[in-house]
Amino acid sequence: MTVNEDHLIVGQRVTQNAADNHSLVAMVEEAERSSGAKAGTILADAGFFSLENIEELEGPGLAVYVPDSNLARELNTGQRCRAGTLSQTQRRMRRKLRDPAGRLVYGRRKALVEPVWGSLKEQRGMKRFRLRGLEKVNIEFTLAAIGFNLTRLFARR
Repeated sequence: MTVNEDHLIVGQRVTQNAADNHSLVAMVEEAERSSGAKAGTILADAGFFSLENIEELEGPGLAVYVPDSNLARELNTGQRCRAGTLSQTQRRMRRKLRDPAGRLVYGRRKALVEPVWGSLKEQRGMKRFRLRGLEKVNIEFTLAAIGFNLTRLFARR
């Protein structure tokens, strides 16, 4: 799910992939298509990390903030992770997210997407899907996103 600064869902998709990292570029493209605006900053959790994602999204000049799993643990616990063998892209991402300005930008992710997930799960009972099958689950989640957005827009009036 992709959320904008106004806490509106601007992109969503359901997959059967065990990990989210194959979905990041597609989610950004979906958000840009549905909102009609070019993305400027991409904030995603460690589940979306892959070197390919970062390089592909940074290519057109997007500001990307996606920690690898070790760096995410460091950001959450404060215990510095070992450097190990890292690519240049991974080192650059770690420097960016360890920088106080980068931490501030990345900290917005929790304030943007987590309240939307919480609202869908707790207030709307979406802790699990009621339907079965990828197509039906996708429809169910799309309807939930539309309902959430309509409620949010109505409340802002």
